[in-house]
Amino acid sequence: MSVEPALTILIAEDNNSDRLILQTIVRKQGHRVITARDGMEAVEQFRLQRPQLVLLDVLMPRMDGMEAARHIKAMAGEELVPIIFLTSLSDAESLAECLAVGGDDFLSKPYNRVILQAKINAFNRMRDMHQTLQRQRDHIRERNRQLLHEHELARRVFDNIAHQGCLNADNIRHIISPMSIFNGDVLFASPKPSGGMHVFLGDFTGHGLPAAIGAMPAAEIFYGMTSKGFTIAEILREMNRKLQGILPKGLFCCGAMLDLNLHTGHVEVWNGGLPDGYLLRNNGQWEKLRSRHLPLGVLPPERFSAACERYEAAVGERVLFCSDGILESYNARGEMFGEERFTTIIESSDSAEQVFDRLAAAIDDFSGDVDSEDDLTLVEVTMAREELLDDLSRRLGSSVLTGPSSWRCHYALRDNTLAQFNPVPLLLHICMDVPGLRLFSGQIFTILTELFNNALDHGILQLPSSLKDSPRGFTRYYNEREKRLKTVVGHSVSITLDHQADGHSGGRLLITVEDSGRGFDYSAFDTVNLDHNQLAGRGIGLLQQLCHGLHWYGNGNRVEAEFRWALPTASSASIGSESKDE
Repeated sequence: MSVEPALTILIAEDNNSDRLILQTIVRKQGHRVITARDGMEAVEQFRLQRPQLVLLDVLMPRMDGMEAARHIKAMAGEELVPIIFLTSLSDAESLAECLAVGGDDFLSKPYNRVILQAKINAFNRMRDMHQTLQRQRDHIRERNRQLLHEHELARRVFDNIAHQGCLNADNIRHIISPMSIFNGDVLFASPKPSGGMHVFLGDFTGHGLPAAIGAMPAAEIFYGMTSKGFTIAEILREMNRKLQGILPKGLFCCGAMLDLNLHTGHVEVWNGGLPDGYLLRNNGQWEKLRSRHLPLGVLPPERFSAACERYEAAVGERVLFCSDGILESYNARGEMFGEERFTTIIESSDSAEQVFDRLAAAIDDFSGDVDSEDDLTLVEVTMAREELLDDLSRRLGSSVLTGPSSWRCHYALRDNTLAQFNPVPLLLHICMDVPGLRLFSGQIFTILTELFNNALDHGILQLPSSLKDSPRGFTRYYNEREKRLKTVVGHSVSITLDHQADGHSGGRLLITVEDSGRGFDYSAFDTVNLDHNQLAGRGIGLLQQLCHGLHWYGNGNRVEAEFRWALPTASSASIGSESKDE
């Protein structure tokens, strides 16, 4: 039989003989005894010596046992100090009151040694169990505190990676309400080197940390490829390939991606599994942007489709998307917000400008104090003038990594590769390894794109720029371009990049592009044309403005473009600090 550990026990009894009997019994059982003759003395002894168990007479002078029990329990706090009342009372009300003030058990007079020992041992085991539970609770509380702290740190890192773009741009409004520390909904936005922007709204399966796992690689792909000038289709294909390879079975990402071309007034939309989006027109009409694809991470690369829908969009017109957490939210009456309520708010709005605010207010009023069971995201992107994003890329900062300063690169594409591959993102990536040159990624991208497109579209495909005389003309132009690309045989385009450093704060990039086609009449573009209202014929005008030297040779089959750059100083602008006449 195991021996119970010794305890310190307080005995409060005003009868001397009863107190002596109890004291003798308890000491013979191996425990240390503290005695008190009334309630006030019992409370004082407890305060001074903190006994582990109390034997307390109900009827005592100065302060009875019930009042003493209240004080002792208050001083004990979270610690379990059992109180066994010593009483000759037998009526139910008195006994119930003893329990109500904090008593745990009774010991009737005359005292039975065996019963007393059994009660002390039982309560001691209860104390041990209570202490074990407290230690486990405190351990769990501390681990939970550490976990929350780690999650908060991880969330800050996650936010810095996932929200490094331009969500604060003037033409973007959004509401993000995560269900937990980590958000299963993600919202990315980034300016394109060519102008305009990419926006991505994703809704990963589940909530919290598991749902946010896929957001890190998705953000890296989105921002990395957008900054290098990749198209929306190329980014979507890479995101799907990555997520399909790393996400466990049953975890995927419903998403919608937008490509806003502020120059041509078009928006390309891809929707894979999100609720229908809306294109809100300035005249009060709207079009649904339906989901045409499966979510990202479901299909293998060879079966995935990145086909987008293309819409004309005037300045001020808006694209609206939400995650399914909004449509599937419930109010206190168990009603679901639903698509019908969402659409009704859009239909009843007097103008596109009102829709976002009315939806936000309706969602907040509908849910009230009911906690959401899903992450909620609402985003509105407005078509704006090109000037809005002129300086956005620069404000986002640049890499501080070092790289080559003086180098030469030659790259050539032949035959069907011209139709299948766009070399500009790769060449831009090479240029961005130059320290400081990342600040000028937009200008470099524009120069490379215009030079390559001139060589391919006009030199080889012989497409007239005049086709792009209207927004609908752009559609005709690109349809004809697709047809002619399929018949390209025996042609090539070569691009040579030659960079020379100019100290530690600038340099000179010489870009030479040569094609095997019949060329085009570049003399028709001798003068700079940057009329924002004219859609065609602006490319060479842009080149003349961005480059410090632009020279055509032969029939326009070969062109050399010189771009000089210098890091901005307090007293000079970056690209405009040098005179083109020098």
